[in-house]
Amino acid sequence: MADVYFANLRARSHHESKVEKIRRLFDAADFDAVIRPDDLTAIKLHVGERGCDTYIHPVFARQVIDKVKERGAHPFITDTATLYAGSRADAVRHTVTAIEHGFAYAVVGAPVIIADGLRGRYWREVPIGGKHFESVRIAGSILDADSMLVLSHVKGHDLAGFGGAIKNLAMGCAPPSGKAEQHAGRPIVESERCGGCGKCTRVCPQAAMTLADGRAILNPEHCVGCGDCMRACPTGAIEFDWRTEIRPFLERLCEYALGAVHDKPGRVGYINFLLGITPDCDCVPWSDAVIVPDIGILASTDPVAIDHASLDLVNSERGIPKTALEKNLSPGEDKFKGVWDYTDSNYQIEYAAAIGLGDADYRLIEV
Repeated sequence: MADVYFANLRARSHHESKVEKIRRLFDAADFDAVIRPDDLTAIKLHVGERGCDTYIHPVFARQVIDKVKERGAHPFITDTATLYAGSRADAVRHTVTAIEHGFAYAVVGAPVIIADGLRGRYWREVPIGGKHFESVRIAGSILDADSMLVLSHVKGHDLAGFGGAIKNLAMGCAPPSGKAEQHAGRPIVESERCGGCGKCTRVCPQAAMTLADGRAILNPEHCVGCGDCMRACPTGAIEFDWRTEIRPFLERLCEYALGAVHDKPGRVGYINFLLGITPDCDCVPWSDAVIVPDIGILASTDPVAIDHASLDLVNSERGIPKTALEKNLSPGEDKFKGVWDYTDSNYQIEYAAAIGLGDADYRLIEV
């Protein structure tokens, strides 16, 4: 059973502020044992796609960075290039977006280094001997780092069900080619529902969607399964076969997460922020209304335990009506399934534990 430390959001003095609680969580989770003097320490977080505003606050990241510096280590903020076209598709635009969102050195006290290089091609194979992958592709600067702290904004996700530490490791530490390996599934186009608007052709990063006779056509050889076309389609004509695609996707996700930490036993810590819990990933260029109230902040050295605790805490809340959460609003019901009814959040936890990424059983300790 793994320990997961929890700080609620009540505050009646400066000693109870969120920034102070982050520092206390760092100590409670014994991240001093994770970070050693002179380490090059990766601070893995998501700076948010341009237009999104619910990513982790830079001032919160600064508290973690300052604690790492107090250990005599050298932190750097990092992430990897996206699979889809957007404001983070290469290191130049990604760094600009990070600065626009407040992750400038003057604010956070650490440089931004995009881990997979200028165009997402700096990566190495990590052998894992998994069900789906003998080896996975992990960004070079993640592997080069001596230690890592993974800061994750917990929120919904249309394929994974929800995104926390596991997804942050899997997608966030992989180059675009690794992200493509994880997605792998291919959508289908229901021609009778297609209105021929062409929105799918404009958002596809691989030019896999074309129009013919006023209907969308998918070229499966070019498709990387990112789902941008599905999200852009106004008539719902593009769908994945969720009955067969979801669990294999989650398995691939978990295997990539395992590869991201394979070379760092005992050298990775996790902080999950249960704030601004939106229905979508921070990769989308917007932030929808939150689906449950803000809950708190968690810390652990176990990615599976902290995600399981996060999922349980979200589900224990009463959902907020008039949001994307259309069902399962009562405490105890699966909130992310209430948004994405085909997802299977619990299977992400089960498979991650089964392959040895961490322990699904946890002890929640309030600090």
